[in-house]
Amino acid sequence: MTQALWQGNWVHRSRLISGLVLFTFAFFHFLNVAVGLVSPDLMEAVQEVREPISKSPPGQVLIYGSLLVHAGLALWQVAMRRTLRMTFTQWLQLLLGVLIPLQLIQHIVHTNYAARVQGYEDEMSSVVLMLWSGPEALHQYLLLLAVWIHGCIGIHMWLRLTRWWGALVPYMIGVAVLMPTLALAGLVTEGRRMWGFFAEQGFAQQIMEDYNWPDTAGFAHLATVTNIGVCIFFSLLFVALAAFGLRRLIRRTRSVRITYENGPEIVADRGLTLLEMSQMKGIPHPSLCGGKGRCTTCRVMVLAGGDELPPPNAAEARSLAAIKAPDNMRLACQIKPNAAMTVKRLYTPKGRRQIHATQGEEKTIAVLFLDIRGFTARSADLLPYDVVFLLNRFFDAIVPEVTKAGGAVDKYMGDGLLALFETDDTASSAQAALTATANIGASLARFNRLLASEGEAPIRIGMGLHTGTVVLGEIGAAGHAPRTLIGATVNAASRLEAKTKELGVELLVSRDVFEAASLSQSEAEYQQFQLRGVEKAVKALPLERASHLQKIILGSNSHS
Repeated sequence: MTQALWQGNWVHRSRLISGLVLFTFAFFHFLNVAVGLVSPDLMEAVQEVREPISKSPPGQVLIYGSLLVHAGLALWQVAMRRTLRMTFTQWLQLLLGVLIPLQLIQHIVHTNYAARVQGYEDEMSSVVLMLWSGPEALHQYLLLLAVWIHGCIGIHMWLRLTRWWGALVPYMIGVAVLMPTLALAGLVTEGRRMWGFFAEQGFAQQIMEDYNWPDTAGFAHLATVTNIGVCIFFSLLFVALAAFGLRRLIRRTRSVRITYENGPEIVADRGLTLLEMSQMKGIPHPSLCGGKGRCTTCRVMVLAGGDELPPPNAAEARSLAAIKAPDNMRLACQIKPNAAMTVKRLYTPKGRRQIHATQGEEKTIAVLFLDIRGFTARSADLLPYDVVFLLNRFFDAIVPEVTKAGGAVDKYMGDGLLALFETDDTASSAQAALTATANIGASLARFNRLLASEGEAPIRIGMGLHTGTVVLGEIGAAGHAPRTLIGATVNAASRLEAKTKELGVELLVSRDVFEAASLSQSEAEYQQFQLRGVEKAVKALPLERASHLQKIILGSNSHS
């Protein structure tokens, strides 16, 4: 499995790097043609800047090496596919990836090859003029357009999961549309200009001599070389398709039949998990944890064929034990059928897709619970509007400290709140949570001074801060499900907050938070708590005032 993962990463990285090289070349090629809208001199000047890089020996090795790698990986992808079931975008990208090398053969032969072998002056104006006399101009523009679209799809698929890419997409779409449009306008402008000179009496021969155009025999030789290249490419494509067909035939001899109760019957390859089989065949099958064995939403009742399955591994056994599952219940993401089976899915989504937009993701983050002490008794003496007014003033004072540190309030619970710190990594999450909690303590002190000036009693709070793994996802009816978090970490933070009342302190911070933030504390300062509903005891540091955290943070920074 490790070897397959390494191989997959190697193939992905090679395709990405070679694709970025080709996309960069296409971008500057488009730019070179586009500046023809301004002047022919600028087009020539841009080419003179490009060519020392693109035509140098290292540049040629990089560009043509990337072309060979990218084309080879496209054929490899065809040969290694398990199925031709793909989305439209995947089909388009694969088709362009296969067709681009075919179109490039003619372009390379009539430019780079002709220049090196026959001495042809492949200036941009000369290339445009040679293409303008026939349909080749449109063919070559469509070639660059195919390269551009293929590259844009690849870059989007590469960056779509990053936090910042979504905000840039509207602008990138503009660039993606504008660049080939300007290039087409530049091609037409320069083509008409050069054809105007070429068509004038006596200029055609002079232009052909100046650019050292190939003669009839030279063009015939270029056509022959092009045909040889095309034949080689189609031979390789045939080999890739034959390999795909052969692998598919071999897999059929090693396939298994899965029958779903009240559902379809499928034939799938051995070696796949039941969940992978369902997903490959388009069978709706929930899996909130993504097939990691950490939830039981993909579980099935094995009605027949279960005797051939190996016993559950540690992850599956732990999840099944948590729900007290019967012996014939298994997790579809963990079992790999090697014989015919009949199964019943315990959860079946309506339609062919999952109901909710997001099915949950695991993250290790810091969680803060906050509650106002004695607010029920205090609010009994207030009018309802006064209660709302006081709570809003309180939250206006402290919540900005959460957001400024990079956190967010997940929910308000009457006179309390649950805040989470969903940052790039666990360390920054813990650091942000500690900063926010310390600042809440300082903001509370300022707010209480304001209340005192108004003749009001101060507000006392209790907070519990803990870090650990939670599941973030939509919880609620489809279409009305807010994003929230659940898990033992949330429960532990809540229980720590409740303990502050017994201890008469304002804050309890678990040792896990300090360790995640790389802040050292004396072991003797921690107290150990056995929290209700939390399996393991939690060590936490009690602080009479949350603002005292600031000294700990500053002290650690001064030592580092």
